Amino acid sequence: MVAIQLAMVATTVILNTWYNFFYNTLQDHDFGGFVRAILYFCVIATVYTLLAVYQTYLNYWLQIRWRRWMTQTYLRQWLNTANHYRMQLIGDAADNPDQRIAEDLQMFTQSTLVLGLGLLDSCVTLASFVVILWGLSEAAPLELYGISIHGYLVWAALIYAVTGTWLTHLIGWPLIALNFQQQRFEADFRFNLVRSRESAEQIASLRGEAAERERLLDRFGMVVSNWIAIMQRQKKLMFFTQSYGQAATIFPYVMVSPVYFAGKMQLGGMMQTGSAFDRVQTALSYFVSAYRSIAEYQAVVARLEGFENAIEAGRAAALTPPAIEVLPQTGTEAITVDHLAVQLPKGEPLLNAEHLSFSSGDQVLVTGPSGAGKSTLFRAIAGIWPFGSGQVTVPTDAKVMLVPQRPYFPVATLAAAITYPARAGTFDETHLADVLTAIGLPQLVGRLNEEAHWNRMLSLGEQQRLAVARALLYAPDYLLLDEATASLDEPAEAQLYRVLQERLKGTAIISIGHRSTLAAFHRRRVEVLADLAVHQVREVPLASAAE
Repeated sequence: MVAIQLAMVATTVILNTWYNFFYNTLQDHDFGGFVRAILYFCVIATVYTLLAVYQTYLNYWLQIRWRRWMTQTYLRQWLNTANHYRMQLIGDAADNPDQRIAEDLQMFTQSTLVLGLGLLDSCVTLASFVVILWGLSEAAPLELYGISIHGYLVWAALIYAVTGTWLTHLIGWPLIALNFQQQRFEADFRFNLVRSRESAEQIASLRGEAAERERLLDRFGMVVSNWIAIMQRQKKLMFFTQSYGQAATIFPYVMVSPVYFAGKMQLGGMMQTGSAFDRVQTALSYFVSAYRSIAEYQAVVARLEGFENAIEAGRAAALTPPAIEVLPQTGTEAITVDHLAVQLPKGEPLLNAEHLSFSSGDQVLVTGPSGAGKSTLFRAIAGIWPFGSGQVTVPTDAKVMLVPQRPYFPVATLAAAITYPARAGTFDETHLADVLTAIGLPQLVGRLNEEAHWNRMLSLGEQQRLAVARALLYAPDYLLLDEATASLDEPAEAQLYRVLQERLKGTAIISIGHRSTLAAFHRRRVEVLADLAVHQVREVPLASAAE
């Protein structure tokens, strides 16, 4: 692409020389020279067309290859060892990661190539045509009061362009911040539209359509008000840049007219001078013509920089002491928790656990009031909550699975949704049909190859059954159930626990729950006490669960 860009500049240099020859044949009424000039132009035009076509083609090719590489890189850094989750917890400044990856990367690659090649073109054009313009100035120098001004056309172009660039920046610099804000407001509005679509049932049941419309229109109002600010600033900028561009058309002829009318230059020389001056002035005025694109580009770069900083902050939260360490340990069959102090992301203490142990085949019920930190304790044990201090040791190569109250299923076939995150075909349909029947959803067996948004299609109780089916498929060594059956009635919950105990005999099942009926399916009880400033975790007799 660089080679093509240089070749296109070389073609414009050749074309500039052609202007001199062509207009001189017109002035001299030289028909033979006119015909030769036309044929020569056809050759130049053909070469230039081929270069322009392949420049665009290769530009698109490089854009998609670069964007693909950057998208893979960002996704790898964002969706890596719960980093995306930690970024949310620490108050992620990089709002709407979906926009950063989907739109900002596309704009970044496109704008980098457009602006980069434009800058290269301006630099090479400037270097090429300054020589031509200087030579034309020397061939027909301008004299003022008996003094010859060497290279006067070059100095005129330089003064014209520098003045234009300075005034453009003075008028247009607020566009940088306004474009940054516009992208954020657009992303927020789109995100809230998606939230409304995803929460359609809850909004309908609450008769919340009017409130939802008002909330969405408030978000859209920010889009509109910022857009109007961009319009007003862009109007001022365009008044100047359009006037600047129009003046640039006639300016070189005004500068060279004294020499032409003095008879020191032919018409061809004047036209060549106008063309060369235009090239030099355009190259020097690159920032005038590209100012809005540069402002948008700076906003994109700032957003991607913020996203990278947020990724790094999420990574640092897990690696910078103090942090909860989850370490593999050989020669043991138990998860042990020692001197664990769990904190909130901003450093406020949440709960302490001096010592806990969960052995292979254990059945432990974790109780305590809502908001006491039970779910956060599970997240710390699962290795996705780094905020705090202390140590969690896990047997080497042990599989730990955390099942939340509201499970996640990708938009995919039912088979792929249940077996997520395994690759398609990891589990055969016979095995899948067996676990669906075991958890009480035999009616879904015939829909294994049906693709749908299962988090919307199924009730929360059905989703929780499927989450248990997933656990049965993966057969983890340690299964952490975070109120994973809370949306089921007690008989259905009891059925699922019996299935888990029958099919996962060596699995330690640690459950968070509030129902007293869960005590029948566990042999130990751990309680989170919330009557102190920092909640305490302790083991208590299981019989007291009935209280």
